[in-house]
Amino acid sequence: MEFSELVKIRQSDRKYLDKPVEKEKISQCLETARLSPSANNSQPWKFVVVDDPDLKEQIAGFAAGMGMNKFVIQAPVVIAVVLEKMDLSTRLGSVIKDKEYSLLDMGIAANQFCLQAADLGLGTCIIGWFDEKKVKELLHIDRNKRVPLLISLGYPDSPTRIKIRKPVEVISSWNRY
Repeated sequence: MEFSELVKIRQSDRKYLDKPVEKEKISQCLETARLSPSANNSQPWKFVVVDDPDLKEQIAGFAAGMGMNKFVIQAPVVIAVVLEKMDLSTRLGSVIKDKEYSLLDMGIAANQFCLQAADLGLGTCIIGWFDEKKVKELLHIDRNKRVPLLISLGYPDSPTRIKIRKPVEVISSWNRY
């Protein structure tokens, strides 16, 4: 599939078929995320794949707070994206330049994961609203680490929507702000 077509079909899916996702496809998404660029090649992420139905159901419950993200229960897989430490030079650069390189890098890796999933006929939704403390406890993630994102993964059960976005003239300019 052409990249320009791929970005048109990748969307935040909130309805999934009751169909398991093949481990080979999940592994391909992980490999694509692994190849993502990062500041000084620090790769400050770890993707925790949750495909055990009971464990996934508990994670889904932690994402469904205040009526949000109820759809996660339908997804056969949830990925917890753990923020890992950057190497020393990248951490120093992050402080000196006042930029959260690790979060930027994690976003790039998560996006590549989702684009690869779309290319394989899978749907995803990147989720930031969930009970991080409970997710960390359930997955035995050190309490000093952060889990900024979850990604729901499965076969989508809804059509690709037409994207409504701001015009390119609103979100870009040339040679000055």
